[in-house]
Amino acid sequence: VQLQASGGGLVQAGGSLRLSCAASEIIFSINTLGWYRQAPGKERELVAEITSGGTTTYAGSVKGRFTIAKDNAKNTVYLEMNSLKPEDTAVYYCTVALPGSGFPDYWGRGTQVTVSS
Repeated sequence: VQLQASGGGLVQAGGSLRLSCAASEIIFSINTLGWYRQAPGKERELVAEITSGGTTTYAGSVKGRFTIAKDNAKNTVYLEMNSLKPEDTAVYYCTVALPGSGFPDYWGRGTQVTVSS
């Protein structure tokens, strides 16, 4: 299974980015999809996730600014990031958790998001 994330980059504070993650084999419709991030010197943290039924969960720090969505037909998950802040700077990873799994089973390569002040 390969997860290919894209859409990262450099943006000014207050700007927006949309991350995308496509899977080569796994079927998104039955799994929980997520985005994690890791900033320099910090632990990796969950940013957002969406279940097979469409229920979403967000970290408190991004609630109201980020939106996770998926397109099952395209096996793609998105993270729309608005009102970006310098503290959002991190490497972002997309993940897939199999049914019944409490943690991600698959991780994509990270994509760098840098927010300048």
